[in-house]
Amino acid sequence: MSFASLNLNPELCQALAAAGYDQPTPVQAQSIPMALTGFDLMVSAPTGTGKTAAFVLPALQRLALAPARNGRGPRVLVLTPTRELATQVTAAVDKYCKFMRRMRTGTVLGGMPYPKQRRLLEQPLDVLVATPGRLIDFIEQGKVDFSRLEILVLDEADRMLDMGFIEPVRRIAAKTPATRQTLLFSATLDGNIGKLAHELLREPKRIEVAAPQAKHENIDQKLHVVDDGSHKHRLLEHLLREECSEQTIVFTATKHGADRLADKLFHGGHEAAALHGNMSQSQRNRTLSRLRSGSVRVLVATDVAARGIDVASISHVINYDLPKVAEDYVHRIGRTGRAGATGTAISFASVDDVRQLRQIERYIGQSIERWSVPGFEASRPLRSEDARNGGRAAAPGGRGGRGKPRQGPGGGRQGQRSRGQRAASNPR
Repeated sequence: MSFASLNLNPELCQALAAAGYDQPTPVQAQSIPMALTGFDLMVSAPTGTGKTAAFVLPALQRLALAPARNGRGPRVLVLTPTRELATQVTAAVDKYCKFMRRMRTGTVLGGMPYPKQRRLLEQPLDVLVATPGRLIDFIEQGKVDFSRLEILVLDEADRMLDMGFIEPVRRIAAKTPATRQTLLFSATLDGNIGKLAHELLREPKRIEVAAPQAKHENIDQKLHVVDDGSHKHRLLEHLLREECSEQTIVFTATKHGADRLADKLFHGGHEAAALHGNMSQSQRNRTLSRLRSGSVRVLVATDVAARGIDVASISHVINYDLPKVAEDYVHRIGRTGRAGATGTAISFASVDDVRQLRQIERYIGQSIERWSVPGFEASRPLRSEDARNGGRAAAPGGRGGRGKPRQGPGGGRQGQRSRGQRAASNPR
């Protein structure tokens, strides 16, 4: 099957060929024809399967064929959970429309000056990519005109809900025309996502390309047992010097932990930098530019980088701290093994992490291979009874010891809070 067989116009096919794409992926092959017929869609697809093109291409086709109404504001609005993903989607739009008539595209996101974005919203736009928080700011100021809007896209909808954006998404959707076409893309279509889809979509077509627990067969997944923070850091230093062939993303649990670990690695001789939600957008853009240019070889990041970063030269992902939410594991390791390449994902786990590890393995439907570096073996293996003891090693006599509060790389205690509490108190 070719892109031309999907009835895409020649300019779009020319741009796809120039980008080196000759055949649609499964999510594109199923989504594009239905989107072109005007159906609302709710689509589940794992990361790295080409879902961005699955909504950008039919949106651009519609813009090319349907005459624009006079006025200001966007004809297509794409909502994304993070600034990085917004930037990536905007780059994809610009790449696919390069041979079409001049398309006006723009991005509205936090961490950037308001005046420039305010001027952008005063113009007629073809495609606007935005994060919910900043867009709500402009809506409350009366600066957004949705009268011309034809398509609303909710990208990574599950992530937006996890980050506490469900109410902003509802408020934004309520401001758009009832006649709009809505395309929702998510890792899962059940639970709260299903409820949101029922509220915002009209008789949607449901597309599930693959189960969310995709196995990432091109990624070698390993788990190394560690004793404590000192052991973990010594192992990381060894891996970065001896094992990681190209660029590496190291994921931590906290923003403060990312800063501290990146600083340690930098002063240890590594070309390292941090990326997290407390940085301004200009700082985040500079860091990502350095990563793409190769001047940063080790990116230490929170889950702000788990989606929206596509750098082909990332050979390794290291989970210095396991993610609290099992599905974030899939998105983290998906930063390597991009575009058909192979990659390696290494996770560190101690007895405190047994419950999280079990949740991750249930979610992905497989056990992660236990592996150890000679000279860096843990003093004791992980055991199933550790999970029953609440993630604590069993004390003599079989009773669960109380142990010390668990420490992240930044020294902060990591409690067992809900997703909503984490999003509210520690936004990424």
